[in-house]
Amino acid sequence: MFTKSLRTAVLALAASAAVATPAFAQSADWQRQVARVIASKQTYPRTAQMRGEEGTVKVKIFVAASGAIERTELVAPSGSSTLDREALALPARVGSVPPPPGGPAALTVPITWKLM
Repeated sequence: MFTKSLRTAVLALAASAAVATPAFAQSADWQRQVARVIASKQTYPRTAQMRGEEGTVKVKIFVAASGAIERTELVAPSGSSTLDREALALPARVGSVPPPPGGPAALTVPITWKLM
């Protein structure tokens, strides 16, 4: 029960706040789709959970025209190295997202972990 409500809250936070970088501005619908796909694979690292670590990491995701995730960069750390590592690994687990309209793109996605 606790895990389900935690996951729901985290998914809602992550899906609501993708931000495209100005040079690669894409449609708001596409940004939301990408954030939802990434949030669907998000888990709370057990060690961070046991230590009571919370935070938001901003990750810049570079997406090929095909939708394949090419690489990620840490834009703003959370203060927890465990959560930062998880945020960088998360897009790689997703593998691909819906193809961006207009070709290759980059967007910044905030990924939040909050204990409830």
